[in-house]
Amino acid sequence: MMRQAEQQDTREGARRPLLEVRNLVKHYLLPRGFFSRRKDRLRAVEDVSFPIARGETLGLVGESGCGKTTLGRTILRLLPRTSGQVIFDGIEIFSLPEKEMRSLRQKMQVIFQDPFSSLNPRMTVESIVSEGIRIHGLARGRALTDRVPVLLERVGLSPDSLHRYPHEFSGGQRQRIGIARALGVEPDFIVCDEPVSALDVSVQAQVLNLLMDLKSELSLSFLFISHDLSVVRYISDRVAVMYLGRIVEMGECESLFDSPRHPYTKALISAIPSSDPGRKAGRIVLEGDVPSPIDPPSGCPFHPRCPEALPQCARDEPPLRNPSEGYFYRCVLE
Repeated sequence: MMRQAEQQDTREGARRPLLEVRNLVKHYLLPRGFFSRRKDRLRAVEDVSFPIARGETLGLVGESGCGKTTLGRTILRLLPRTSGQVIFDGIEIFSLPEKEMRSLRQKMQVIFQDPFSSLNPRMTVESIVSEGIRIHGLARGRALTDRVPVLLERVGLSPDSLHRYPHEFSGGQRQRIGIARALGVEPDFIVCDEPVSALDVSVQAQVLNLLMDLKSELSLSFLFISHDLSVVRYISDRVAVMYLGRIVEMGECESLFDSPRHPYTKALISAIPSSDPGRKAGRIVLEGDVPSPIDPPSGCPFHPRCPEALPQCARDEPPLRNPSEGYFYRCVLE
């Protein structure tokens, strides 16, 4: 009986998503003025839900300021939530005391956007990469010394880099150091916060290919945050489109790019440059600016800029279409 129970637990663990975000909300309270006791509420992340399976890459796209980075940092508990749940490998992380959360952080890592400011300029590469390994007690002494060169070689850097400082490397090399640092603690899940946006195009391709190879070799799961849809299409299994703190469309990568359903997704995809000189532009130009998350529009938050908006869009919350089919979008249009 005990063996059967263990086998059932193993099967359930294999089916269970590695990460599950449920109705996550992150608001900031902002004072209105020096003498005012009332505070404005900045709605950075609003009722976001999605799963990420083991070995899956979920691309998260949207315009600057839509809440992508805030969502990623809240999932890692680098920021406190307002409400909602983040369940990692069956554990609700916001219910954990700090001591237990610290040990869980080994399995949840981040690659930051800016490779120039994310590395301590006073530390050598060896110190940067080995710091997390030492803190989590994964290796010490000679074992730690031997482990760092292996990590550097895995990300395409020479072991001769060990005793050099970050300012001696290019942007792409620095990002590889950041990747080695994240890999050092043997994570299962990594938030990639625009990891190639600060790099040259040729270097972007190298880093993307490195991430895809590491995902395949180590069965890693990624939340890949970017505003570049071409990059997201190349690396993602599924894609979530974010607007003003909400997920407005999410589904399998090729389905979403080939047949987008939400007007905002259609506009984003229409702006992707094409290498085909015979292709007609057909770009959808959105009017106006992104509304303030302090005072979002009523009804559908996209309706002031939507070229397909109906009168009811200003009044009613958009319904959730196809929530049980693995592909959903929020819009009154079918």
